[in-house]
Amino acid sequence: MAGYGITDVPTVGLDDAQLKRLADEDVNQAALMAEAVIHVSEQDEVLGPMSKVETHHGAGAYHRAFSVLLFNSSGELLLQRRSMDKVTFPGVWANSCCSHPLHSEDELVESDALGVKRAAVRKLEQELGISPDNVSIHDFTFMTKMRYSCRMNSDWIEREVDHILVIQADVEVNANPNEVSEWMWVSYQEMEALLLEQREGMNALAPWFRCIASRIMTKKWWDVSGNSSELKELSDDMIHDMGDISHMLPGAEGADLLTSIKEVKPLVEKRIEASLRESRHPRLANAMMHLIEGGGKRMRATLPWLVAKAVGDSHAGLLDIGAAIETVHNFTLVHDDIMDNDEIRRGRNAVHIEYDMPTAINAGDAMLAIAFERLVQAENLESKDVAPLVNRIAWMVRRVSEGQQLDIEFEERLDVSEENYIEMIEGKTAVMFLTCAEIGARISGADDEIIQLMADWGLALGLCFQLMDDLIDVLSDSVTLGKPAGSDVAQGKRTLMVIHALRQEDSAAKTTLLKVLGSGDDADPDDLRAGLQALEDLGSIQYARQMAESYHAKAHACLDQLGEGPAMRALRELTDFQLARIH
Repeated sequence: MAGYGITDVPTVGLDDAQLKRLADEDVNQAALMAEAVIHVSEQDEVLGPMSKVETHHGAGAYHRAFSVLLFNSSGELLLQRRSMDKVTFPGVWANSCCSHPLHSEDELVESDALGVKRAAVRKLEQELGISPDNVSIHDFTFMTKMRYSCRMNSDWIEREVDHILVIQADVEVNANPNEVSEWMWVSYQEMEALLLEQREGMNALAPWFRCIASRIMTKKWWDVSGNSSELKELSDDMIHDMGDISHMLPGAEGADLLTSIKEVKPLVEKRIEASLRESRHPRLANAMMHLIEGGGKRMRATLPWLVAKAVGDSHAGLLDIGAAIETVHNFTLVHDDIMDNDEIRRGRNAVHIEYDMPTAINAGDAMLAIAFERLVQAENLESKDVAPLVNRIAWMVRRVSEGQQLDIEFEERLDVSEENYIEMIEGKTAVMFLTCAEIGARISGADDEIIQLMADWGLALGLCFQLMDDLIDVLSDSVTLGKPAGSDVAQGKRTLMVIHALRQEDSAAKTTLLKVLGSGDDADPDDLRAGLQALEDLGSIQYARQMAESYHAKAHACLDQLGEGPAMRALRELTDFQLARIH
């Protein structure tokens, strides 16, 4: 690769799908997507090599990057406009040079940021034609790090731990047109004016540069850009958490729901496992991890993040909150399975079956305590916000317990009303969606009106979710469910379908249903199938479906009151998720 200054560029072999994905891209830029960049954790710990295409496509992955701020002796900053040939973020205006160190011996060196400095020298030459003779690695000052995610469209995303470097040098620019289409030198005042301009489409400022210029870099950086000792006094060892900044790119397109969840699901699961594995007793830790290891969509866990980036600012603390709520959710599942005598969950043994009843009860209790530990340790939260947050999650747990108690009591009653049922599922299921959405909006900095709107959306979403879950129990097969189909009917649960059926006039269908309702483990499979058919014949399945669709419409009506943005696609798909499963 000409201009790199190294003969052995580390690469990762691309599979057929990745090559097909790049087939329509500029041939030179497509070749660069095979480079082995440095895959890192949120804390910038090296995890190994990963191709540039893998770290930037779909959900992407955090990788090490650098941003050079090159000043001249007149105190002007060099900006570049990315070539339209670039695979990601073509045409946007960015800082002097922004790219990635490679997973090579020289560019992995962390001492004095030597690796990223060497990469910066390499890319300044390759992109801008600036000779290494004019920019020694010793002329760069490492200032700080920044972590962010930014989606361009449904296919491409940037997820970086960005090392910010400052250098002052009077250089001659001879830009590579395949990398840079334009460049300019700007003063501090001109830069401030650019930040205020409404620059649309491909002429916009790169979101990562906007973060650097408006949230991190101060006027002092400009004033002392030629003085390395004074620059070092302004530097720090922090990783500034910018969250998801896709909304800063005009015209950015959001990813689908599953990709949006996949972006942060591993980060949430890492937090959950770290908390649960802290137990000093291996058997207890394993019991707590049993359902977590069984998988799960993690919708509740990622919901605070998804909501926050749709209505305001996001940061890693939302992932801690999501981890706490997911831990609470799994605690309720452990105890639910005990109370409902369910032996299977997510296609594997329930915790009380895999271990034993006392251990399962103890594991659930410990998970609740651990959830609150994770909550109060959440990143980026101000002290004044912690107590109200803890109080709200505690309220959620109480409401869930109340809903569960109603569910238990309803199994022994024939006079459960529709209103009773809605009260029960609001506590048992919907309140968790409400709380996730409300907290996500509140932590994002949204105003009270938006916070209430998202709470209303979460409530409608949760009610729809539980109604659909009840429907799926009678309309799906046991393999799909991971538990016996129709188990709710066999257990005598007063779902909306059962309530509707029981208030119908006496008939053969109603008698068939009553024969199997609450029969438990002794339910004859043929009788159970007949009972499920009776729900269909009595119109009860259609009634529940219509009720679910009404809550589905209410949820969408809430979203309709929000402005459009790249994160809205995921929220709309989440609103449709359960309904789509039986259509």
